[in-house]
Amino acid sequence: MSVTTPTTVRLCLPARWAAAIACALALALPPAVAAAFGFDDVAARAQAEAAVAYRAPVRVPADLAALSYDQYRDIRFKPANALWRRDGLPFELMFFHAGGFFKEPVAIHEIVAGSVRHIRFDPADFDYGKNRLTPSAWADVGFAGFRIHYPLNTPAYKDELAVFLGASYFRAVGAGQRYGLSARGLALDTTGGAREEFPRFKEFWIERPAANARELVVYALLDSPRATGAYRFTLVPGAQSQVRVQARLFLRAGVTTLGIAPLTSMFHHAENTRRHDDFRPELHDSDGLMVATGDGEGDGEWLWRPLVNPGRPVATSFAVRELRGFGLMQRDRAFASYEDLEARYERRPSAWVVPEGRWGPGRVELLLLPTTGEFDDNVVAFWVPAQAPAPGQALDLAYRIVFQGDEQQRPPNGWTVQSRLGRGYEKQAQGEFQYVVDFAGPALDGLPADADVRAVITTDRNARLIERNAYRNEATGGWRMTLRVQRIDATQPIELRAFLQRDSHALTETWTTFIPAD
Repeated sequence: MSVTTPTTVRLCLPARWAAAIACALALALPPAVAAAFGFDDVAARAQAEAAVAYRAPVRVPADLAALSYDQYRDIRFKPANALWRRDGLPFELMFFHAGGFFKEPVAIHEIVAGSVRHIRFDPADFDYGKNRLTPSAWADVGFAGFRIHYPLNTPAYKDELAVFLGASYFRAVGAGQRYGLSARGLALDTTGGAREEFPRFKEFWIERPAANARELVVYALLDSPRATGAYRFTLVPGAQSQVRVQARLFLRAGVTTLGIAPLTSMFHHAENTRRHDDFRPELHDSDGLMVATGDGEGDGEWLWRPLVNPGRPVATSFAVRELRGFGLMQRDRAFASYEDLEARYERRPSAWVVPEGRWGPGRVELLLLPTTGEFDDNVVAFWVPAQAPAPGQALDLAYRIVFQGDEQQRPPNGWTVQSRLGRGYEKQAQGEFQYVVDFAGPALDGLPADADVRAVITTDRNARLIERNAYRNEATGGWRMTLRVQRIDATQPIELRAFLQRDSHALTETWTTFIPAD
């Protein structure tokens, strides 16, 4: 890794005495102070590039492109060469080698006192393991991405805090957490379009932190055949690490589904799915989608959609007039729910997206894909504005993503603790489904066992409600809801909504689930 400092050369070739005097004065005077590099510089690049045809990125040399998964993993950055380590700064950067799956390198720069310095690729920064490669033939091939280190859990060691790697993917963790779900800069036609397009961050600028810095600023330039964008990420480490995002997007052409603040995760099975061949009771990075709607003045709703592993792709939309937040959450934090000593799914973070300012009407979209393993992301959630910008028109957005562990965003009244699907002692008829849902929360705490609590359940036209109950769970102190429905047409799905109510007051969030067609 080497840093290139730009230099400025002035040529003074006066043709007349007046020009010669002017040139001499120019050389004698101190140079004008240039404005510090910032978000507007990246946004100007994005706007200019949106006005011209897309150019495909340059790819890595053939020998790097041909690396297998294991060969690529054998290339490791040398921690001793981390950027800012020798300076003793609180943050450090380490870089990912281009090649293998990451065939389109990115350019990375450091911002020092407002000036930009390019970070050149240096093969001496990497250990190539058993690979037999010729780095001298590559020149400056750039990087695949980078990771950020910070003393998150103890002052004595700089933990991995965040990673920017591949397309527009990034992820972060808080104290005591393990990597799980990812975020993206932008999602295009993940649903609704003929084919999904994956924009990529092709260039990064990272501000050199101060000696006492508690946050790190990263700028990124996004590019794809139909979109460009400028991003400013402010990473704030802590028990709940936050990524504050400022974005300005430009479309080159129209899109069907403009996915804002996309989150990507994995769900294989849990208590709401039937699984008998895995010793682990549950297997997921996230167990539900949570959505908060309204303007915060009492007119909104909290929704909880437990995730499933469907037999075929399923897309669901939640239309709202105003979004307060949404996220893919890992609510179940008990080790006994997973029993996986290596993966430690109970320590995977939730990601809660909070808009800064009003985003207006739109919808939260949830896409669930079938998966047979735990290494494929099969869950995507994002915000879709009701009106996408016209090509060339700027769309400005700001939001923050909070990576949460044991302390999580929850509804103010009550929330779902678990959703169990299956029969009890009695056998179920063909086409019958039974759910057992436990709730907890301050609105339920202290209610007597004989409180008049009702389960308010809504079904679509493809289901008939057979039974519903609500009663106190003596083991936990919360409340349990049970419901049974009969499907009318097995070739069609079912949508269910339910919440607990006392008098005219909702005691819990709205639990909503989807039963796929056979």
